[in-house]
Amino acid sequence: MTFSAVLFDCDGVLVDSEPITVRVLRDMLQEEGWVMSYEQCYDWFIGKALPDELPTVRKMTGKDLDMEWVMAFRMRRNHALSNEVMAIPGIQDTLDAILRDKPGMIACASGADRAKLVLQLGQTGLLDYFGSHIYSGAETPRNKPYPDVYLAAAQGLGVDPKECLVVEDSVTGATAGLAAGATVLGYCPVPDKQEDLRRLGVRDTFRRMDELPALIARLEHERVQG
Repeated sequence: MTFSAVLFDCDGVLVDSEPITVRVLRDMLQEEGWVMSYEQCYDWFIGKALPDELPTVRKMTGKDLDMEWVMAFRMRRNHALSNEVMAIPGIQDTLDAILRDKPGMIACASGADRAKLVLQLGQTGLLDYFGSHIYSGAETPRNKPYPDVYLAAAQGLGVDPKECLVVEDSVTGATAGLAAGATVLGYCPVPDKQEDLRRLGVRDTFRRMDELPALIARLEHERVQG
């Protein structure tokens, strides 16, 4: 009755990249004429793939921005990440604890492009934890909030997605995990984000990454108890 595998989102769950990425995106949108605060940019774009949002970007800027602009954003974003990104506090010890119980049965399943995932995980010393089990929603037919990337990760690990635990921090990502049939936990270091995830139907939320191993143990005990 234990979970077969644990599937992690990347941004905001493994690495503290979201403030960096949102800052760069806000600045580039402002240069094109769409002025908003950091908080507005975060609420609008977090958890979403920028190529999927190009119609909205074109509407709000009045400019025919295309994938060339997206690639320019990625280059600027990656430069900032390579200088600034850090691992989420406590994530290494948490991954070590989970892998002791489930050797080889973790994956990173993110909506981000693969180059960003490899850069961030390498920069923070997390790349070797996942080996070949790094899955990008940019490479699946549909990105989050659709379940494709989580289904791909479960298939890659050779397990039923319904026996997977997904760790997410955004409504978009949690929606994808739930649609895959997985049990979803919401990592919410900021308390005011907890209610949105709970309303969506995540199994539980937690505020510190070092709480995750004990939370998994409790959920597995509850499954055994029936």
